[in-house]
This record gives sequence, C-alpha cells and structure tokens, in this order.
Amino acid sequence: MKAMAPFLQLGLLLFFTTLMFTIIGLELYVGKYHKACFPNGTDAEPVGDFPYGKEAPARLCGGNTECREYWPGPNFGITSFDNILFAILTVFQCITVEGWTYILYSTNDAAGNT
Repeated sequence: MKAMAPFLQLGLLLFFTTLMFTIIGLELYVGKYHKACFPNGTDAEPVGDFPYGKEAPARLCGGNTECREYWPGPNFGITSFDNILFAILTVFQCITVEGWTYILYSTNDAAGNT
C-alpha cells in the first residue's frame, strides 16, 4: 500500500504530460487531416488514402484533381487533433508506439515537414 502513493504521483505526471502534448497538437494540427484530392467537378471518392495539404511543403494535389474537404481522415477519422478526446487518443497511440509511424506519415503529408 505504501508503494501506491508514488505510483499515483507518477500516473498524474504522465497524465499531465500527455495533456500538455495534446494541447500542443490541438493548436498545431486541428483540421489538418481532412483535406484530400478529389477528381475535378465530381463527387467521387478521394484519390489516395492519405491527407493532402493546400500549400507547400505538404503533399499537394496534382493532375486533374483539386484539394478540398471533407475526407474523414486517417483511421476513419479517429486519428486526429480535432477535439480533446481524439487528440488524447492520438497522443496515447504515439506514446505506446503502436502505429505511430502512420500518424507521422499522415502529419507529414498534411502539414509538411515544418
């Protein structure tokens, strides 16, 4: 029982650290994952399975396509920084190192390497 108090303090530290990175992610990446390339003048499905950006250094649309919203986002919209709950889930996924590279590549496609 004496060991539980330090574990509680460690858990609170981990929670506040996660919350801090969640708020930073909300500020930087809100709405970034929802742009995709659609064929010009149609309501067809988006081209590709990753987000696009509207200005460099993000991945830009080319050819006969236009960049517009609304694509659900990676992992059917669950991986995003659109609200605090999805952002905490995304940061937790990065902390556990389970599928964090997909989040990295999606962020690089949507926002570039900045």
